[in-house]
Amino acid sequence: MHLKEETRERHTLAVIVDNEPGILARIAGMFTARGYNIESLTVTDISEDDLVSRITIVTSASPHVMEQIIAQLDRLIPVHKVIDLTVLGEHVERELALVKVVGRGEHRIEALRLADVYRARVVDATIESFVFEVTGGSEKIDKFVELMREVGLVEVARTGIVAISRGKDAA
Repeated sequence: MHLKEETRERHTLAVIVDNEPGILARIAGMFTARGYNIESLTVTDISEDDLVSRITIVTSASPHVMEQIIAQLDRLIPVHKVIDLTVLGEHVERELALVKVVGRGEHRIEALRLADVYRARVVDATIESFVFEVTGGSEKIDKFVELMREVGLVEVARTGIVAISRGKDAA
């Protein structure tokens, strides 16, 4: 008997929740308990009174498993709404990274040249190092980090993906 393996697709979910202690742990625990992987996770307060937060989760799953993930998130008590931005349609995704590079001479010049090409800003500089801030899609960040390995990369810190639907309406 051959079971057809479903294709895994990358999805970006926006989860609107009450801003209460333990909610992030409960959501992460739900993923862990069921063997789902979280590729990126960001959280921000979205209300003036600090009572509601938006959790952006990037995960990959088959369509069937994605339906289960959304249904299970929807069942958690402090969850107001789960929006699959990937299914909803066009949306904007961005990430920020701080990239530390150490080098002298030609490596230093090449690091600055690459930063210019990728529109990365120098946010800290010493005689021997730079810290660059680069924003954009994950692929852009990945490529910038890969290129910086060749000129003296020593450390990377990334925010994770933030996303919002395009157009005039809220998701």
